Amino acid sequence: MANTVSAKKMTRKIAKRTAINKSRRSRMRTFVRKVEEAIASGNQTEAAAALRAAEPEMMRAAQKGIVHKNTASRKVSRLASRIKTLSA
Repeated sequence: MANTVSAKKMTRKIAKRTAINKSRRSRMRTFVRKVEEAIASGNQTEAAAALRAAEPEMMRAAQKGIVHKNTASRKVSRLASRIKTLSA
């Protein structure tokens, strides 16, 4: 348990930051799930549109430190390649 004033303040700040990070992570996952669902349905145009909406969200999460930059890039790349194979 925090005893000093500064430690109590840090506890409040950490709780606030955790809530923000959790919200951003959840938002990113929701966008990725929409792309996954569009891929599963087999609709390439819908999946491509969902990816165009998801990519900025994923990169924003990487920029804010929610996920690593390479992780976000890898996920975008893999989703894009899966969408590309839908036409074949």
